[in-house]
Amino acid sequence: MSDDFEVDLGRIEAAVHEILEAIGEDVDRDGLRETPARVARMYAEVCSGIHEDPDVHLVRTFDVEHDEMVMVRDIPLYSLCEHHLLPFIGRAHVAYIPQKGGMVTGLSKLVRLVDGYSKRPQVQERLTSQVASAIQRTLDPQGTLVVIEAEHLCMSMRGVAKPGSVTVTSAVHGVFRAEVSTRLEAMRFIEQGRHCARIGPTWPVPPMVPQWPDRVPSWASSTSRPTPSPTAVASSTTRRPSSTATA
Repeated sequence: MSDDFEVDLGRIEAAVHEILEAIGEDVDRDGLRETPARVARMYAEVCSGIHEDPDVHLVRTFDVEHDEMVMVRDIPLYSLCEHHLLPFIGRAHVAYIPQKGGMVTGLSKLVRLVDGYSKRPQVQERLTSQVASAIQRTLDPQGTLVVIEAEHLCMSMRGVAKPGSVTVTSAVHGVFRAEVSTRLEAMRFIEQGRHCARIGPTWPVPPMVPQWPDRVPSWASSTSRPTPSPTAVASSTTRRPSSTATA
């Protein structure tokens, strides 16, 4: 990881210029004249995670004497499929159970962690594992669970061309892997978020994935509204009756 690395914008511009010419476009027409520079800046932004260590966001912790589940669900996620350099777009749900003693990290740090691993050429399976492993490695919690749901434009707009298909991946560590009841509680909180989507929030937020009228996920009807994002859930595990707090 290098904090002082500078993206070679000129090299990207030249490459994009070459691609446009190769597909038969007129690179000097008005709509394309500035496109190579715009694309270069775009790649520098969406791939900025390559040159950072996302784990550093978890270094600062707080002693709040909470050793039950903490979940931030519905974190908007945007990344680039490394096979076609097309976006995949969705949401991440991140949960962990602190060790006895209650050291927790800031909720926004979990969001930054997801961003850091998303802003680079990725595959969803690796992204899911990286986020979960970083939490388990850095915070040393009793357990970690990460679920990512995303639509891949490399499947939606090319190839099999199936818009609306959603890929779901998960990674579990510790008590979430060992105790089925604890894992099911976390999945129930995620499912509650989908129930909220059917009821609808009171403020506008982006939907989990782009929706097409003829192909939508089974849990999202034509009358559904997007889920509030992101949502933090602090709960007791199944060792005691469950309670949730949403912020």
